[in-house]
Formats: sequence, C-alpha cells, structure tokens
Amino acid sequence: MSKGSSSVDSFGAKGTLEVGDKSYEIYRLSAVEGTDKLPYALKVLAENLLRTEDGANITGEHIQAIANWDPEADPSIEIQFTPARVIMQDFTGVPCIVDLATMREAVKELGGDPDQVNPLAPAEMVIDHSVIIEAFGNAQAFERNVEIEYQRNGERYQFLRWGQGAFSDFRVVPPGTGIVHQVNIEHLARSVMVRDGVAYPDTCVGTDSHTTMENGLGVLGWGVGGIEAEAAMLGQPISMLIPRVVGFKLSGSTRPGVTATDVVLTITEMLRKHGVVGKFVEFYGAGVAEVPLANRATIGNMSPEFGSTCAIFPIDEETIKYLELTGRNAETLALVEAYAKEQGLWHTGDKEPVYSEYLELDLGDVVPSIAGPKRPQDRIELWDAKNAFRKDIHNYVENGNSPKINGVDESNEESFPASDSPSTSPGAATLSFSDEEEPAHNASKNSEGRPSNPVRVESPERGAMILDHGIVSIASITSCTNTSNPSVMLGAGLLAKKAVDKGLTSKPWVKTSMAPGSQVVTGYYDKAGLWPYLEKLGFFLVGYGCTTCIGNSGPLPEEISKAINDNDLTATAVLSGNRNFEGRINPDVKMNYLASPPLVIAYALAGTMDFDFENDPLGTDTDGNDVYLKDIWPSTEEIEQTIADSISPEQYASDYADVFKGDDRWRNLPTPDGKTFEWDDESTYVRKPPYFEGMQREPSPVTDIKGARVLAKLGDSVTTDHISPASTIKPGTPAAQYLDEHGVARKDYNSLGARRGNHEVMIRSTFGNIRLQNQLLDGVTGGYTRDFTQEGGPQSFIYDAAQNYAAQDTPLVVLGGKEYGTGSSRDWAAKGTRLLGVRAVITESFERIHRSNLIGMGVIPLQFPEGESHKSLGLDGTETFDISGIEDLNNGQTPETVHVTATKEDGNTVEFDAKVRIDTPGEADYYRNGGILQFVLRNMIAED
Repeated sequence: MSKGSSSVDSFGAKGTLEVGDKSYEIYRLSAVEGTDKLPYALKVLAENLLRTEDGANITGEHIQAIANWDPEADPSIEIQFTPARVIMQDFTGVPCIVDLATMREAVKELGGDPDQVNPLAPAEMVIDHSVIIEAFGNAQAFERNVEIEYQRNGERYQFLRWGQGAFSDFRVVPPGTGIVHQVNIEHLARSVMVRDGVAYPDTCVGTDSHTTMENGLGVLGWGVGGIEAEAAMLGQPISMLIPRVVGFKLSGSTRPGVTATDVVLTITEMLRKHGVVGKFVEFYGAGVAEVPLANRATIGNMSPEFGSTCAIFPIDEETIKYLELTGRNAETLALVEAYAKEQGLWHTGDKEPVYSEYLELDLGDVVPSIAGPKRPQDRIELWDAKNAFRKDIHNYVENGNSPKINGVDESNEESFPASDSPSTSPGAATLSFSDEEEPAHNASKNSEGRPSNPVRVESPERGAMILDHGIVSIASITSCTNTSNPSVMLGAGLLAKKAVDKGLTSKPWVKTSMAPGSQVVTGYYDKAGLWPYLEKLGFFLVGYGCTTCIGNSGPLPEEISKAINDNDLTATAVLSGNRNFEGRINPDVKMNYLASPPLVIAYALAGTMDFDFENDPLGTDTDGNDVYLKDIWPSTEEIEQTIADSISPEQYASDYADVFKGDDRWRNLPTPDGKTFEWDDESTYVRKPPYFEGMQREPSPVTDIKGARVLAKLGDSVTTDHISPASTIKPGTPAAQYLDEHGVARKDYNSLGARRGNHEVMIRSTFGNIRLQNQLLDGVTGGYTRDFTQEGGPQSFIYDAAQNYAAQDTPLVVLGGKEYGTGSSRDWAAKGTRLLGVRAVITESFERIHRSNLIGMGVIPLQFPEGESHKSLGLDGTETFDISGIEDLNNGQTPETVHVTATKEDGNTVEFDAKVRIDTPGEADYYRNGGILQFVLRNMIAED
C-alpha cells in the first residue's frame, strides 16, 4: 500500500483537489460527520486515519471515534498515527542509523532480506549538535570550531555519509548549516505534503523534543525517542490515545519592549501550572493573527517545557506569508492555502472549536522576563531578577564562606574595595556590587543580603578581575528557540550597536558567543550592518548549532575556571535557549538562566546576575553619564524597519539552494559503500550495539522480576539529562576510563552526545550526571550508588555496580519521584537504563516520551499507588524487590497493577500494588517482544 493512500476508504472520502493547472488526490474530512467541530490538531489526525485506513490496524471505528471525540473524556481510545516524515539531529540521529545498520544484519541472520530495512517515509537529519565552543571572541572562532568538529567527529560523519548512500529516502544536512528545527521550519517543512500524487497535511516526528517548533507552521508533530523514530521510518505507525486538547485563547497584542521570549516564558509558566502533560495545546482566538510566525515557532518550540505533546497554531494568512518569505515557490503557497481551506484547516479567528480545557492570555499583560536558575518554567519578571537571584543563591552557597563586610573578604591578606559600578577600564576590570542591605555574614541566615566571596584574578588577556558569586561566566545567543526569530535577533544586534555607541563593553570574565540557527541570520546581520557591533561586544560567530543549549558551551578560560573551582564560586550562565537544567550548560556553572537575545547581551554588559536593570547603570558613556538598559533598548519601530530592510525571500532561497551539498570538508570525507556497514572494532564513536544478539524469530514469554536490587533511588524532576547527560566527559569516570583504555587523549574525549553511536561509552555514562543525587548515598552527587554485591554496600560508580550485579544475574530497579524523565527525548536514557540491567522503573509519575522509550527498550514503567512514594512507604533502597503479575502480559492483556514486595535486610516487608504504565495495546506488544525494534524486525521477517 502506498504511504499516502487508503486501501479501504469506507467513508468515500477520496476525491480530487484542483489547484491552478494541477490536480491532487485528497481525503476529504467533510465525508465524516462531526469532523468540522474538531480542533485543528484532531482534524489533522482524522485525515491521517482516513488516508491510512486499512481495515486492520486502522478501521472505520477509529475514524468514527475521533469524529465523535468527547472533549471531557479521559484518553482511552487507541489510534495509530502515521507521520508523513521523520527529522533527526545528529546526537539522537546517529544511534538511529547505527540501529538501522544493525537491523540489516539481524534481518539477514534470521533469513530475511536486509534491503527491507529502509525508510518508507522521508527521513532527514541535520548535523547541528556536535560543534563545541572551543574558540570564541575572535574572527577566527567559527573556522576553528568547525575544524575541531571535523577532527573529532570524522568517524561519525563518514558513517552518516555511508547511510545517506545506503538507505533510500534518507538525506543529511551537513555540519555548519544550521539548527535542525530552524532548518526544518525555514526549508524542510512542507505544510502540505505531496507524495504519489496525494496531497495531505505535513506531519513530522523527530528525535529531538523541540521538533514541536514546526507546530508554529501548522505542522502537527512532536519529539519521540530515537527508537520510535526508527520504527516510524520503517512504516510502523505510532500508537497513541486520542488526547485531551487544551484551547489557549490569545487576545490583544504585546507592548513595546516585550519580546517573543517573554511571551513564551509566560506561556510556559501558565501551562506548567495548569498541567498539560500528555495533552495537545492549540492556540486560537483573534490574538493569533497578532502573533508573527517566528513568534509562533518560538512558542511551539517550548512545548516540552510546558509538558504538552504539542503546541500548535493553525494555518492562516501569516503561515502563507512566512512560507513566501522563506523562499517557498508559488505552487506550494497556492496548494497550502487551497488545501487548508478545503479541509477546514484554515484559521480565521471567528470560530471557536470545543476544547477539553481552556486558558486565555491577553498578550498586553506580558512583561519582560527571564527564567531560572534551573527550570524553564521558573519565570522571573525582569524587574525582580536581582531579588530572585539573592533568594536563590542561598541554595548554592554553603555556610563555609568567609565573613564579608561591605563586600570585602577580611580574611584575605589583600582586600579589594567594592565600587558602586563596574569599571569599564579593560586594565582593571572589577566585579563588585553596591550592597545597600546589611552585609551577609551568614548566607543561610540573611535572606536579604547576598553571600560574597571576592576573588582577585590576573589575566594577561583580560587584565585584573575580581570575581564573586553570581558572575555571568557565559552569555550565549544560541538555540533554535530564539535564533529563528528575526525580531529578537535583530533586536539584539540593534541593542549591541547602541551599547557600543555609548562606549559600553562586555565584562572580561564573560564567555560571549553567537551561534545562529541558520546562515540566513548571518545574511541579515551583514545586510543590516550589525555584525561589527556584536563583535565589538565579543559576540563573534562560533558556529551554526545548538552549542550552549545542549551543553556544548566549551571550557571557560582557564584562569576563570580555576578561580571558580578553587573558591567554590557560584557562577551563572545566561542563554537564549530552552533548557537550563542543573549540570547541563557547563560543569563550572551552577545557576543557569534563559533570556531573550537582547537580554543576553545586557547581562554580558552587566557581568552579574546581581543586577537591577531598572536602577543599576550598565556603565557610563563617553561623557561620564550613567547608561541604563532603557537607554539602549531598541524600539519596536526600529526592529520592524530593520527587518523590512534586511530580510528577503531571495536570501532564504539562496542559502538553502544546495543545503545537502556541504562544504569541501564534507564532500571530501572518505565514504564507505555497501548495503551493510563494515564495523571497526577499534572505533570509539560507532560500534555495533548488542540489542539483537541471540534474538529468535519468536519472542520468549515475559517474566516476573525476582530478587532485584535498587540501582538508584531518586527524587522529583529527574531529567533525561540526569539519566543520560550530553555534555562533557569528566576524567576519571567510567566513560573516561574506557576512552583512556582505547588510547583517546583527554583533549579528544569530545562530548557524550557526540559518542552516542558507541554503546560502551553510553552505558558507562548512564545516570552519570555530576548533579545526580542518588538517595542511596548521603550528600554525594554524581554517578554513584551502593554496591550490595559487596559486604556493607560500599559506594561505587553506578556502571561498576551494575556490572557486578550482572555477574550475579541480579536484576535491577530504579525508584523515582514525580515527573521522572522530563527533558529531551533521549533514547539513550532508556537504552542505557536497559543495558545496565534495569528491568523496572517505579516512580510517582513519568514524562511522556521517556515512559514510552522505557517500554520501547523492554523496561516496564510502574507507578506507586496514588498519594504514595518511596519515602511514604519507607523504602530506603536497601531492600530486595519481587514484582509479580508481569507474566499476565503473556495472556494478551495488560494488568492494571502488579504486586511489589520489598524485603528489608531484617526480613520485614513493604508490599504495594504498582500501576502498570503500559498505556496502549501497541506498547504491550513492544514490551512482550523485548522492545519496539525487535517487534518491527519480527513483523518484517513475518511479511517476507
């Protein structure tokens, strides 16, 4: 059956749509009564079912169920969603292609045809996660960083070039082009797909949770785990329940000085507070027309931070304008508009669909904001940022700081007086604060003051500096969230120009960087004449990639890093990204804040989070007058005029004309050929994983869990960053030991994300985040646990303990709290968990993608009884666990609960019934097969 057509069409929906001189086959929603009242997103799902109806997996009953959707009902009806395409970034995409290459061999070993393992839907990868900001602050930074990127990642890139030739319908956007989600909305997204003469809504799942950025363009899609993406590429529909849909009404328009970032941080806070995990969010109302497409994309991008599956804007005039601006051809524009209007997918603002739940925001109520110090939903109004910082820093500074009087450490042999404003003299750069409050003698007792520990640093490049708690050590304009948005990017450039004209400079201890989301940004900066001013403040081009937002901020200057670590200073980072989780941005930085690009520059000028932009001057102008943020903030009119003068469709068309071609470095890479990959046993980047070793044509029955030990006992909001970190590889850890043994120099460790194609590195780093707090140990952070294979259960690396448990055939469990697995859609958080020997994860609640990924790797997700936790049940993690009732899955049914018996060392037991979070029959099939890839592979062979 063609990917784009139904073999049943029980509603007689198939017809034609004439657009200009072209005719397209479509499946009309009007053929199914009730679909006209559905929210936009559910109309897209209804069309998907109509078009792919096969009478088996997708039936008329499924289509009727979505047409008769009850907005009040809890999700209970399973449907099979077939995305039109798959998009990947290289961190999560490389393991996908590694797995597909391994599947080819497994199919061959089981007697099948390896050519069966091929994408059946368009699959595209953008290499954007591998560039690290090693060089910064100079004109050579971009070339140097790209050079280092190729030196480190040559093996991975050769492998991807092989995959591009070996697999059909798989294309790679080379390094140095842009960020996956920005490239997606600016070029790859179709809005309306055409395949084999059939026109249908563009839908797309991706291996990065911020795939939802495409929602701003009316494209329904979301982030999935890499293993789900692989299955989707191979034609396997995604099993899901018809969701609840939250209608978010927008009214009014934003005030001058308010950015898209401020709007999205406000929406993030509102939706997190409301509770939207597992739900669709859809924007509607008259205010939608007031939201530019780039701002819509910014909002859609942050859907994972709300917790929703998607955050979609319907197609309207603004969508067409954006498609035209970004260089799409007239034929595409005509088709998108005609198709959307024909199918009732066109938003006019005068109709209000019925939703499950409602929220409303008057855009005029939004004020300038930042978010931090460790979660995107923790919004802080800019006027209160200094106070909020002073409250939060007490959670990061221990009582052991020396007493301070008026900002001076009197225990030092040499004291340095505080000044009222930071010096702009490059030879005597000073970080100090005017503390009108009583000085903080004890951080834990003085909630008004600010703990202080001034440290003098001498630098040949930066002069003399005094560093203290709260220094902004990183100011980075980065991430798809904002770099796709000309209003905030040009706003930042204009602010830089005004700052330079006033004589302001960035503080010398700030690592400044500019990583645009696509080359178009560089083009309009050039045309607007703003690059020289950005560079004057240190914001040189460092690469086109995720960089700081994904943890690739690179090392701080050596003398600054040493001062921070030797004196336990609490440094901060400010970035225009979407993620600020603990331990993510840089190992030297404890507090991370999200902000708009103009505010990133403002904080680079301020040099500290202990700053009040309303009342504290950023410095003085050439006449000695104080300069405040309001003096350099560009007006809305200035920004709009600059956009009009410096951006055109021709720029987008030119920059994307040869987007898959790459530079000479890419084209000159030696490329292996052949339908199966020749694995290199010496490679430390790409290794054949063990998922299919010993696999049989028929799955073995699932079994109960007996005698399991606790590998980790964790608290609330444990993220996939905690489980599978993507930043630097710390010397001395199991991952570093492995690389040492294989002759890799420390300078060539690269990042954990870049080594995701090597399961040996990734197993050793699972649960290895430096900020992880395993409650089996008191006051210890990092990838450690207690090893109960040894007497007394001594402290051990988690990987080493897991190896010892495996040697004794002891299964493992993980205990967690609320919102377990929030964060990026990291397949390795699930893969690593399974390969460590974990059979079950028991928590209070799960994040959607990670729960699904665990099942996809054959790990059963369980929840404590409502209102209970490992704490309330008195579980300390030293118990031995038996879990019965799992075997009921062998009967074709999924039990609602399983019985857990935790036996303590003294023989006493704690018993409870845990809720089984296998939510759909499809997920049950995956679990029974040991994982989603095994399920797909067995089906593939059965069809052969």
